[in-house]
Amino acid sequence: QVKVVGAGLSPSDIACTTDYMISLKNFNKVLDVDSKKHTITVEAGVTIEELNNSILPANGLSFSNLGSVSGQSIGGIIGTGSHGTGGNFGSFASCVLQLVLMKADGTILQCSKEENEELFSAACCHLGLLGIILNVKLQCEPAFNLHEIKRQSKLESVLVNLNDYISSSQHFLFHWFPHTDNVVTVQRNRTKVIAVPQKESWFKDMFIGYHMIQFCLWIATFIPSITPFLTSIFFKICYSGFSESIERSDKVFNINCLFKQYVTEWAVPKQNAVLVLRKMYKWLSDHPSVKVHFPVEVRFVQKDNIMMSPSCDQDVVYIGIISYRPYGKFVPHAEWFTFFEDLMLRFGGRPHWAKDHKVKSAQFQKLYSNYHKFLSIRQQLDPDNLFLNAYWKRILD
Repeated sequence: QVKVVGAGLSPSDIACTTDYMISLKNFNKVLDVDSKKHTITVEAGVTIEELNNSILPANGLSFSNLGSVSGQSIGGIIGTGSHGTGGNFGSFASCVLQLVLMKADGTILQCSKEENEELFSAACCHLGLLGIILNVKLQCEPAFNLHEIKRQSKLESVLVNLNDYISSSQHFLFHWFPHTDNVVTVQRNRTKVIAVPQKESWFKDMFIGYHMIQFCLWIATFIPSITPFLTSIFFKICYSGFSESIERSDKVFNINCLFKQYVTEWAVPKQNAVLVLRKMYKWLSDHPSVKVHFPVEVRFVQKDNIMMSPSCDQDVVYIGIISYRPYGKFVPHAEWFTFFEDLMLRFGGRPHWAKDHKVKSAQFQKLYSNYHKFLSIRQQLDPDNLFLNAYWKRILD
């Protein structure tokens, strides 16, 4: 069931390379559902989307927290420290109770907080380095709906009252629209009220919110100076005012990420978040020639004890910036992304493992107290470097 394929290579190419990709897409069975304890055990290739679409609702269960997209496999989402938002919720891997890992030599290891505890802490953000995750047992909760409220606000107002926002809703996030001080706050709380699916408006959601935005951003590639104007206009049309909805939890957690894009996202210690966002705002004001895309997404994650998790041992605020590719066209963004990465490093930020960054080994040693321990575990599990992928070869130089 485990298929090994080259990344876009022909069979003759594969024979000449040592870089392979291991696909678990057919390794996607549900092994056990315990409705009383609200747990589910699955093979690691099953996707979040597959579970949300049928298995979890059929058994009256939901994941407690999710990120913006659900196409990832269970093994992949825990391996990269992926997360949602909520001051009292950790990364997705925080709901892992047990996992089964196959080492490079084929040895099978059972891992949990009670068995192979140190390895469990490493494997819950394994980064593809430790072996193949076969099975995962996950803690869920009884199925629930979310009441979502979106409001228009101003950046400084949100920053001044940030702790109140975080504590007043279970899943809080906000979107800041660069070149303006406009913000959309998003508050989500569990409710027993029956879901009332929001009526979709093709004109507003698709024609304006997708096709028109993409077309205008494409025009802006020829006339970058209009980008701030476009940001203000689309905020007024699509995002201003007040809206609310009640829907099944996974349908609220997930959003449409629009078209192709470059993204970088960093987890900065919670106590540094306000200062960092103010510096981002000031930098754009001081560099009028730099035009960037909206939005800047800000989310909140509780600390955990997972070795290489960006939220290990510290409550963090994830800040993500974006550069769209309208109709696939590249839009220069290096100056903005470089400033952002340097700023994050100055204030103790850690990059999201599944998104763009240029951090190397020497910097990771400063960012993670468990860095050498994790690499030592990796060496013990895989002495012949079978799983030392191209991503980590770059990091380790």
